[in-house]
Amino acid sequence: GKMKVARTPHFLRNFSDLPTVVQKKFYKQLAYLLTDIRHPSLRAKKYDENAGIWQARVDNDFRFYFQIVDDTYLILSIIKHPK
Repeated sequence: GKMKVARTPHFLRNFSDLPTVVQKKFYKQLAYLLTDIRHPSLRAKKYDENAGIWQARVDNDFRFYFQIVDDTYLILSIIKHPK
């Protein structure tokens, strides 16, 4: 079935503070996620096996983190990638 998206309050707070250009890139990447988690642009990978947290790429500077809960991608946070 088709996957849905949910966002945590924590994510929404993070997201509202980001530059518009980063927000737009996130939406583009989210569209890829909904199409195919293996999309090369995402580089999605298990980040924390125990907690079932995944990491995916927004751009060179930002990553977002999510869990897969039944048919929903729960977006947990978006942060600047530590270099």
